[in-house]
Amino acid sequence: MSFNFSSLTSKELVFDNVAVYLQEKGLRVDKKDSTRPWGGFFVIDELEAENFVKLYFPHLTIEDLKIAGKLSPKILVVAPEKRLSWQYHHRRAEIWKLIGGIAGVVISNTDEQKEPQQLNIGDIIQLKQGERHRLIGLSGWGIVAEIWRHTDPSNPSDEEDIVRLQDDFGR
Repeated sequence: MSFNFSSLTSKELVFDNVAVYLQEKGLRVDKKDSTRPWGGFFVIDELEAENFVKLYFPHLTIEDLKIAGKLSPKILVVAPEKRLSWQYHHRRAEIWKLIGGIAGVVISNTDEQKEPQQLNIGDIIQLKQGERHRLIGLSGWGIVAEIWRHTDPSNPSDEEDIVRLQDDFGR
């Protein structure tokens, strides 16, 4: 299945196609959130982490990725011309791979945002805990495989573990 959705493709159709794709890949979805102003995401069942790694990061093993024992796989769906917040996390590192469409990224070790880099299909971005980052939708929809690499085994990361330095949506 190809994820080359134009900017005119409806959010509903994009999410429907990604849901079918995930089902075809045998990945169980724990949660779907298509209400984010920048797009949304699919949380994959954590029991599927090994299959997820084999599909999207075959050069790595579960052991390569684990920092504190827990991994949380997701699929991010980034809308055209939308930006996630300029952010970082206290309790997780992340790894991203562009698996469809088009997207950009900004990464910095400081609060200063640099110029975005366009990702190509298959590009992998590894973000360290505390590293500033922003995923950006470009001219079409972007589909990104993401793994949260939890860094605190006694307090795994969650959606509250986001320090927003700038946000287009006032969050």
